[in-house]
Amino acid sequence: MQSKNNSFSWNPMSENELIKKVSVRSGETKAGQKMKTVDQLDHSKIRFVVLGISEDIGPQTNGGFPGSKNGFEAFLTYFVNVQSNQFLSGESILVLGNIETLVDFKDKQQGVSLIDELDDFVEQVLTPYVAKKCIPIVIGGGHNNAFPLIKTVSKWLEKPIQVVNLDPHADFRALEGRHSGNPFSYAYDQNWMNCYVVMGLHQSYNSQYLLDELKAHKFTHTFWDDYVSGKSNFDADLKQVLTEVENDDFGLELDMDSIAYMPVSAYSPSGISIELARKYLLTFAKCSRVRYLHLPEAAPKNERDFVEVGKTLAYLVTDFIKAKSSVDKDAERF
Repeated sequence: MQSKNNSFSWNPMSENELIKKVSVRSGETKAGQKMKTVDQLDHSKIRFVVLGISEDIGPQTNGGFPGSKNGFEAFLTYFVNVQSNQFLSGESILVLGNIETLVDFKDKQQGVSLIDELDDFVEQVLTPYVAKKCIPIVIGGGHNNAFPLIKTVSKWLEKPIQVVNLDPHADFRALEGRHSGNPFSYAYDQNWMNCYVVMGLHQSYNSQYLLDELKAHKFTHTFWDDYVSGKSNFDADLKQVLTEVENDDFGLELDMDSIAYMPVSAYSPSGISIELARKYLLTFAKCSRVRYLHLPEAAPKNERDFVEVGKTLAYLVTDFIKAKSSVDKDAERF
């Protein structure tokens, strides 16, 4: 069932591979023991599909550092070992597997061509599951992968969608060939996205061109610097943004670059805490109109990074699933 082209390969997770990653303990049930894989026949209860993308070509094409190809493996190690209990059982989760890169990054020209290929490949893998009304959760790789996510969901809904992003960088760069710095400008230009909200921008790390573009399109955007100075309030802005997007379909993005001291493609000692990242996700996950979750750019390089990235991503994804599942249960009551 493996699918590949000359540059990328999708390796579906098998039941045996998944169980090998679970640390089985007497008297406990881990979520990984309840999760489903592609080779299992009964997918009737599946609501969430988890896909890893192990690539760092997008960030390198954008002048960033390598390493985001390691994020998914770190995540999966900790995610499958959370407890299966009254808060999250694991039965509604399908672990799709991992898209891997088969070639090495050489230069920007090659990178742009490869990201075009990857865009199509991600769409090909996700489309059957989006069509079944599953919620994609995409982990790892560069922020370039937001584009095929937006496109896939928009195609299924037959309309452009909104996107909410927490990110130090606007990622709305010029249409100069695909990379991790312009997924949202391409999505907007091709009419897959009709509204873009980006929170927590760092003033010193966005060009005047980017700031002018956000203003020209009247996209809501906030600055981390204003939260630090007290000029704005993060909680108040969360509530305001929620009122702007909650009545139509939207995708939810959280660039791991936004978290202070996180091992990422664009490391920063200044940024949100993990607790604020969780609050951000919980705020929007509780809305019935959220259509996907994307957590890119984590780039662990050693054992300590692996633990930090893996556990952080596991917290974020379990928060999202628990909040979204509670919304589904409420909807079933009516």
